[in-house]
Amino acid sequence: MLKKVLIFISIFLVSLSLNAKEISKSDCDSLGEDFVFAGGECIETRTFEGDSNNHIMIIVHGTWDEGTNTLGRYAPFAETMNLNTDLTTIAVALPGYSNSSTNKFKALAHEGVKNLSSNKEYILFLGELVNALKDKYEATTVTYIGHSAGARMGATLTGLKPGLIQNIALAGGSYFTKDDEKGKNSVSFNDVIKNANKDTKYLFIYGTADKISKPEATTKFFDVAKENGLNAKLVKVEGAEHIDLDMTNTSVEAIINMIEEE
Repeated sequence: MLKKVLIFISIFLVSLSLNAKEISKSDCDSLGEDFVFAGGECIETRTFEGDSNNHIMIIVHGTWDEGTNTLGRYAPFAETMNLNTDLTTIAVALPGYSNSSTNKFKALAHEGVKNLSSNKEYILFLGELVNALKDKYEATTVTYIGHSAGARMGATLTGLKPGLIQNIALAGGSYFTKDDEKGKNSVSFNDVIKNANKDTKYLFIYGTADKISKPEATTKFFDVAKENGLNAKLVKVEGAEHIDLDMTNTSVEAIINMIEEE
């Protein structure tokens, strides 16, 4: 009993220090199965395992205030997707959220920076995280679900690292580089779409009442995706706003159908 208490205290103290100092891989490994070290960051996750780990589903959140416990919101969604698909499903907390570190990157939105979701270095870090999860579960197939900034980064990643992701659901994203972001190590899916693997399946999801990522941001880019020969489908969620767009019944059903088409 004493040993268990000491282990818990050790994990708790290391967890508290994640945002206070740089955490090493060995420190991260000591935190247990809910943490994975990737791209120089110690990332907290919540995993719901299926019968087989050959195919994993990774859920990536969007921009929240620095320090938000994103896993509190996305872990239940990961469990829902696991129950509906029986796939091992992993919700991740990006740097600066829940108990994930900030060794190299701060939260997507923090003081002085509006958003990192267009930053090429950050997106490549996300690719390392996906690879680390593939290695951890010895998976060969990845379904990626991204909301808002998570959708923007995931889409761009399929152009930067073709073939890394086999199925991708993009809810409430944006896919063009804004004029004020150009020339600042920024990249969007539109910049790299010609590199995307034509075998990857794309699901573009938009809400008709979304005022943050307006419907035309998705519908216009869907036309670009089709023009570039991508295997893409468009899903409209009637009356849905930006928040929790990825969690709506319409979105969940469309994601399940995309997976079952294999």
